[in-house]
Amino acid sequence: MCDNALSPAATEKFAELDAFIDGLNLDLNDERRRGRLIQILHKAQAIFGYLPRIVQQHVAAKMAIPESAVSGVVSFYNYFTTKPKGKYMINVCLGTACYVKGSEKVLQEIERVLGVKADTNPTADGLFSISALRCVGACGLAPVMVINGKVYGKVTPAKAVEVINEYKARG
Repeated sequence: MCDNALSPAATEKFAELDAFIDGLNLDLNDERRRGRLIQILHKAQAIFGYLPRIVQQHVAAKMAIPESAVSGVVSFYNYFTTKPKGKYMINVCLGTACYVKGSEKVLQEIERVLGVKADTNPTADGLFSISALRCVGACGLAPVMVINGKVYGKVTPAKAVEVINEYKARG
C-alpha cells in the first residue's frame, strides 16, 4: 500500500484496521493466525464498508499470508462484498409467497424512486443499495422488505416509499 496515494480518510481507516490487527497479537510464525482471517475481514468490512482489492492486499500483508488466501475467503462467503454498498441496504424478497403478493411491484417502485437497479451500485448519495433475495423466511408477512436487518411486512409500493423517505430523513 502506498500511503501517500491515500486520502486522509482512507489513511485513518487503514490505521484503525492496523490497530485492530495489532491488538490481536498475531504470531506471524504460527499457522493458527489464519484462524483470525474471517474476524479481521469482518472488521475491515465494518471499517471500509466493503473489501476492495487494496484492503485485501493489506490484510494479507499484515497477516503474512498469500493474497489469494484472503481473496478466496472473501469470494466464498456471501457476507463479504468487494463492491461499495449504501448506508442502508434494502432487501426485497422475491420468494414465491412474496412474489405472489406483489413484491416485484414493490421492488420496481423502489428502483424507480431511488434511480438504481437491484444488485448494482448504491445511490449517488451513498445512502441506499437494493438487493433482490429469494426468501427471507417471513412468508406470513408477505411481501417483505428488509432494511439493515429490520423486517417490514405486508409492504405495498407506497409503503416502501414511505419507509425509504423515513430513512432519507435520517441521512
